[in-house]
Amino acid sequence: MELDPRYYGRLLQSCKTHNSILLGKQLHLFFLKRGILSSTITIGNRLLQMYARCGTMTETWKLFDEMPQKNCFSWNTVIERYMKSGNKEKSLELFKVMPHKNDFSWNFVISGFAKAGELEVARALFDDMPMKNGVALNSMIHGYARNRDARKAVELLKELGSLGDAFVLATVIGACVDLGAIEYGKQIHAHMVVNGLEFDPVFCSSLVNLYGKCGDLDGASRVLNLMKKPDDFSLSALISGYASSGRMTDARKIFDRKSDPCVVLWNSLISGHVLNNEEIEALALFNKMREKGVREDFSSIAVVLSACSSLCIFEHIKQMHGHALKVGVICDVIIASTLIDAYSKCGRPNDACKFFSDIQAYDTILLNSMITVYSSCGRIEDAKQIFKTMPDKSLISWNSMLIGLSQNGCPIEALNLFCEMNELGLRVDRFSLASAISACASISSIELGEQLFAKATLNGLESDQIVSTSLVDFYCKCGFVEYGRKIFDTMTKSDQISWNSMLMGYATNGHGLEALVLFNEMRNAGVRPNDITFTGVLSACDHCGLLEEGRKWFDLLEQEYHIDPRIEHYSCMVDLFSRAGCLEEAMNLIGQMPFKADASLWSSVLRGCVAHGDKNLGKNVAERIIELDPENSGAYMQLSSLFATSGEWETSAIVRRIMREKQIQKNPGCSWADS
Repeated sequence: MELDPRYYGRLLQSCKTHNSILLGKQLHLFFLKRGILSSTITIGNRLLQMYARCGTMTETWKLFDEMPQKNCFSWNTVIERYMKSGNKEKSLELFKVMPHKNDFSWNFVISGFAKAGELEVARALFDDMPMKNGVALNSMIHGYARNRDARKAVELLKELGSLGDAFVLATVIGACVDLGAIEYGKQIHAHMVVNGLEFDPVFCSSLVNLYGKCGDLDGASRVLNLMKKPDDFSLSALISGYASSGRMTDARKIFDRKSDPCVVLWNSLISGHVLNNEEIEALALFNKMREKGVREDFSSIAVVLSACSSLCIFEHIKQMHGHALKVGVICDVIIASTLIDAYSKCGRPNDACKFFSDIQAYDTILLNSMITVYSSCGRIEDAKQIFKTMPDKSLISWNSMLIGLSQNGCPIEALNLFCEMNELGLRVDRFSLASAISACASISSIELGEQLFAKATLNGLESDQIVSTSLVDFYCKCGFVEYGRKIFDTMTKSDQISWNSMLMGYATNGHGLEALVLFNEMRNAGVRPNDITFTGVLSACDHCGLLEEGRKWFDLLEQEYHIDPRIEHYSCMVDLFSRAGCLEEAMNLIGQMPFKADASLWSSVLRGCVAHGDKNLGKNVAERIIELDPENSGAYMQLSSLFATSGEWETSAIVRRIMREKQIQKNPGCSWADS
């Protein structure tokens, strides 16, 4: 019977899975018995291809080694099998000894190494390729683009002249967008014009995206006008570009060019309003989109939640939470992360925690948010548990945990965590170092803090504003105010944080006059004070006994700077009045407070009563303190002292006897240095 090679070839081609290997081996045995393999190379290649698809690498190599005849197809099959199995080295070794290479051989190995990120090997092969083609070039361009190396992609195109087509060039433009490398993108644009290449929609969209995201909005607009029918991607890119530059009127004009804008265009315009702090307009636009019958997607809801978060309107956030449930997107991790962030920014961490307990799917970003939320509401153990059980920790995860520990009175644990990062060889950034330095400040560890200062210097971060601010705070808390001032004087002071750090450093170390001088410098520099600034200013007035100055700034706090006084501001003023003997003013101010006075605030008044001999008021204040804090030994001791200084020794003794009867222990004095 005459054999039909085409029939057996088709039969071998039908073997495509591991389950087909038995049939393939039976055919292999049949071909050996009939002597077909030694006479028909096509059958040998089909059999080799079957083993490459269905069998093991060992079986594929064994057949290849035994084949009496081989051609490019045979070599390419084995090279491809080794590459796909992850053995790139063996694949390259075979390619180098391959007697005759065709375009497929070159294209495949170049593409394989480029996709694997081994661009030096891929480039060496590409340079050795005798007749370069668009496929190999595209592989190299994609490789450079994936590895964010737009420069090399552009240089390669320049070397080869007009080889690149519009699709290849669009890929390079994408890499330029990621890097913000507009100059390289402009060179590609010029290359297209010089070589007369057609500006197809894909390439035009890439150019609009490049110019829009890199800030050349006029260039983006010119390219858009070249397009007969601009696609939604191009329009969206230009809307986003205008929005990023604050040109919302121009963004709206681009949006209005489309009679029936899709959800992507609506999202771009809504995002633009949020970006420009126009949250009310964003919410109105979202409602209009729904009225027009355009169905919102994940991005729409995430952007609107972000707007609600900025407005800090709890009811809006709850409504969007309910809406996300209704449309079935609440399980999306981006929506969940945005909602948790919104609850947290709105001052409702417990709602964020409750929502988190209902979530089934997490990603690293969401878990990072929860570490921050738990830390901000004092649930540091829950934050530690999330961090401990996270499958994948990013640098943000480590930093969030570091900050959480520092802010929750766990400086030793924060420093241990920082040491663990170093031991694991993890990269530390300015946030890691600033958190660790803050932890050193909490325990006044000058030695550890200065080691971290040295590390920041080695990493080139000693002039970073966040690190510098933490160093100012560190030196001031350790009592080395002059060192803190030296660092402060070298800083770029762009916001209140750096000024507040130095001002509070002066105030807490008793340098009240220096704090007030710095406050004047701050205002002269055009930096607007905030509530923390005024805490430092009033504290400085308190320490220096500057009664009129304190009165002035406390009044201006609300009248000129429109800041609602916080409990810290009232505490400073009550203490200042009490120290100055203005006890009636202190009592009046407590009566005006929108907060309930605690034992600490009343203690300031009691100290003033003791210092200025006001027995009657002192007795009333002491009673209030004892009512709020029955175990407060300080109230009994100061009341006893008040009676003693006015000569009422018997009454003083009675107070001490009551103290003994109630078994209230006087807090013993201790030295921090001895602890």
